[in-house]
Amino acid sequence: MDGYDKYAYEPFAVTVDLAVLTLRAGALHVLLVERGQEPYAGTWALPGGFVLPDESAETAARRELAEETGLADVSGLHLEQLRTYSEPDRDPRMRVVSVAFAALLPHAPEPLGGGDAAQARWLPYDGTGPLAFDHDRILADAHDRVGAKLEYSCLATAFCAPEFTLGELQRVYETVWGTALDRPNFRRKVLTTPGFVEPVPGGVARLTGGRGKPAALYRAGTATTLHPPLLRPPREGPA
Repeated sequence: MDGYDKYAYEPFAVTVDLAVLTLRAGALHVLLVERGQEPYAGTWALPGGFVLPDESAETAARRELAEETGLADVSGLHLEQLRTYSEPDRDPRMRVVSVAFAALLPHAPEPLGGGDAAQARWLPYDGTGPLAFDHDRILADAHDRVGAKLEYSCLATAFCAPEFTLGELQRVYETVWGTALDRPNFRRKVLTTPGFVEPVPGGVARLTGGRGKPAALYRAGTATTLHPPLLRPPREGPA
């Protein structure tokens, strides 16, 4: 375009950050990398990096996830854009705007550090400690988003294997929400919500470690939203 000066404005960088959550041993875990260079060298951070000129934010997110953690082409990965973080002082190097993503995994393969990450590891959500940059805020926002979406969407099945029991599905809600649910009531709500889950053909079941009969297996149904929503129990005591 004639007369347009692309140098009229101060340049800034665009990055991506990923808050990747999964369930391990009955607890919510987040995928973190140890930064191998300044700023914040030696500090845990969310996987991420700079968006290259020839790629979209989502393409950059998947590339950075593969480069820094070794998790490429992960089966069942649910990835959605969370929000944009643009505070002027969020990165000491220069003005950096980050497009953050929330990602869910039904299983947790062991990561391998790579790129500018010294190591990558699954760490308990409640035991991460201070993270680099504003990643504590991003992680908290991702957790809030996932917790809210469990109420009105079928997102909980993204934490499960392709075939799961209702008990396993209930543990997803209890782990993310941090509260116990009434088993019969939960089962009734799930099975009476059209398209939420569907039984595995042939009446397939499996033992779950208890003394009862094998539990029936289900898989995600065709619905994407829950009508009515599956609301979390109200908090007890002062907020």
